[in-house]
Amino acid sequence: MTTTTLPSAEETDPYCLHPLDAAALLFDAPWRRFAVLGDSLSAGTGDPSPGYATLGWADRVADTLRRVHPDLAYLSTAQPGATTDQALQHQSEQIRAFAPDLLHVPSGANDIVRRTPDFDDIEETLREMYRLASSTGAQLITFTLGKAYIVPVFPDWDQRVRTVNDITRRLAAEYRAHVVDMWDHPINHRANLLSADGIHFSASGQAVLAAEVVKRLAHQLGKRVSA
Repeated sequence: MTTTTLPSAEETDPYCLHPLDAAALLFDAPWRRFAVLGDSLSAGTGDPSPGYATLGWADRVADTLRRVHPDLAYLSTAQPGATTDQALQHQSEQIRAFAPDLLHVPSGANDIVRRTPDFDDIEETLREMYRLASSTGAQLITFTLGKAYIVPVFPDWDQRVRTVNDITRRLAAEYRAHVVDMWDHPINHRANLLSADGIHFSASGQAVLAAEVVKRLAHQLGKRVSA
């Protein structure tokens, strides 16, 4: 994979948004109860990056929404290592009780880390997740997995990610969830994008992901947003 170097700081990163610019894009956002369901990718786990605030994408989006609505309520139930089934078992009651109006749902990253994934079963479990999420009445958001996310022990890893991303896109369309498609985003080719574990975006990637989420939400609100 061809790699490119990171910008020297968040302020000069062409894929990031200044906090005030992000808030301006969502100045008329209706959401006041933002929740995150899922795993460590949902939570925004990642190592620090020089020149970038050490914040996960979800905390960044919450900060943007809080600039618009200071009384924003924010809940993340995301747990590292959680499969979709585990998230359903251990996080769904908290999410229901919180009654979000904007809800992130996970992308099945931990569902494919097994010797032989059953994609029919993965799709049905993710569908159950979407049913639960949709029943809250919240606007749903999700993202696809990036191609930089690699588990070398599985020689078919690329196809696994492509397949689960296709499931995510299909279910998102069915349940009217907004998808931030990170599979082929230019940052996949950046040097040092991933944390030391080779799985999670570092802070620089988290900043870009947050910007893409804000842009996607702004697009839903009818804003013209530059790429």
